[in-house]
Amino acid sequence: MTTISYSFNEVMHNMRNGENEMTSFRRLGIAVLVGALLGILCIIGVGARIPGQYSNVIYLTAVWYNRVIMGLMVGLAGHVTIIKSEKEKNYVNAIVRGLIIGLIVTSATLLLSDSLPLDWLGWFMGLVYGPIIDVIATATDK
Repeated sequence: MTTISYSFNEVMHNMRNGENEMTSFRRLGIAVLVGALLGILCIIGVGARIPGQYSNVIYLTAVWYNRVIMGLMVGLAGHVTIIKSEKEKNYVNAIVRGLIIGLIVTSATLLLSDSLPLDWLGWFMGLVYGPIIDVIATATDK
């Protein structure tokens, strides 16, 4: 695993020179947007499964926000390398990284539910959405 650390001077130098080694804002924006769109799919799916369906606005908003946070974390993790590759676009790394981020972020939805069996599908979809967000963000990265 690669450790990423930047000194304050490196960050300031990159900002002054218009370089952005740390975060690709294009990647970040695309990942958050894809997370928000997938969050809408989650609202539709979860709303159809939970008691009271779409009347539980706070819970549905939390599920959507969870996917937006997943997109944010994926967008910020663009330089994290778990599996090295010589290819310019390392999709295997994106899938594994997205799966790990998806696991971490979507596990929070289990804490929101009063009865756990209702939310296992939502948790599983978080494991699917993490790699989807990361692969799309990686594919569109320059």
